[in-house]
Amino acid sequence: MVESASGACPSQAVMALLAGKWALPLLTELARGPVRNNALLRRIDGVSQKVLTQNLRELERSGLIERIDHGTVPPSVEYRLTALGHSLDRTLTGLDLWAEQHKAALIEAQAQHDRRRADAE
Repeated sequence: MVESASGACPSQAVMALLAGKWALPLLTELARGPVRNNALLRRIDGVSQKVLTQNLRELERSGLIERIDHGTVPPSVEYRLTALGHSLDRTLTGLDLWAEQHKAALIEAQAQHDRRRADAE
């Protein structure tokens, strides 16, 4: 999903990868340390096994997470952020702080816009 057409804006491809419903919650959980599949299912409310697997594969394909197979019976697999994933986590932390600081202003701007539109109609 991070692949983009020649000349396309790189940030658009990354934002497309992160825009899915589950990518950010997965990255947030994995930023805390390695996590097994079943633990991710318990921690991320509402995600199905199928969707979790699809998202983990896409994040792994993009180099943001690593799948660690311990080669045991029964199988023991963990996922963790790669160095690239940790660098993204630092960036997302900044975005999260910005959102917290500006949430009220965004909501007020939306309300003002909606009132102007309603008055114009």
